[in-house]
Amino acid sequence: MSTENQRCLEGQVALITGAGRGLGRAFAENLARLGCSVAIHGMREAGPAEYGEGTTLTETAAQIGDSFQVPSVSVRGDLTVAADVERVVETTTAELGPIDVLVHNAGGDIAAAGGKPNPNDAVMIKEEDVQSVIDRNLKTTILICQQVARRMMERKTGRIITISSIAAFRGNANSAIYSTAKAAVVEYTRCLAEQLRPYDITANSLAPGDTRTGRYLGTREVDESRLATSGTLDRIAQVDEVARVVEFFAGPLGAFVTGQVLRVDGGSQIWAA
Repeated sequence: MSTENQRCLEGQVALITGAGRGLGRAFAENLARLGCSVAIHGMREAGPAEYGEGTTLTETAAQIGDSFQVPSVSVRGDLTVAADVERVVETTTAELGPIDVLVHNAGGDIAAAGGKPNPNDAVMIKEEDVQSVIDRNLKTTILICQQVARRMMERKTGRIITISSIAAFRGNANSAIYSTAKAAVVEYTRCLAEQLRPYDITANSLAPGDTRTGRYLGTREVDESRLATSGTLDRIAQVDEVARVVEFFAGPLGAFVTGQVLRVDGGSQIWAA
């Protein structure tokens, strides 16, 4: 592969939400490797340290920028708050330029007060946890996509990638509200794709299965046999195996692909979406 192909997104700007650690950081690193200037969003400055995957958001952004020789910036904000969302987008644009790629990774059930890793039982989940999980997953998706899409529409170019989950496609009594919220993220992404087609803007969703992030490994008892790295697809994904799929949606191969959801789970779900 030529150096030119390796830097196929040279000069573009990517905003990655929830990028201080885990999959979000890996998405940012992959886009930076392809030449993107990257805005590393997080809600808390010390977020990367919470599961031993870094120190601060500022330091994480600097490390990614230095490692891949691209401009980088850290941006903090609560994406359930419209004013924060607008500020995150405006700061990214002011520091790096217009956003070409949005990867909306922020979400999960981490804000819920119930026991981890499954605080949202279908019957017993508390009202405040229902609101928290829906806000962190669906509301943030709508707010950040609205802000970025409006600006992309003016330029008639852009790629939007939302991060959903394989939980969106199968009933799960112990993750009911999270699964419901992620299913709504998938449907919103498809609606967005339909609206943005005339503007040459793609909108797709990546749906990971179990992935060995710091948080995943730190909050669950994991069967050691599922930590194999080769020889079987019946295992927990490595972070890079999921993160590399963003390259398809954001890069040249994804130019005519929109309104799609791609499950990256080693085939744990085989039926049609």
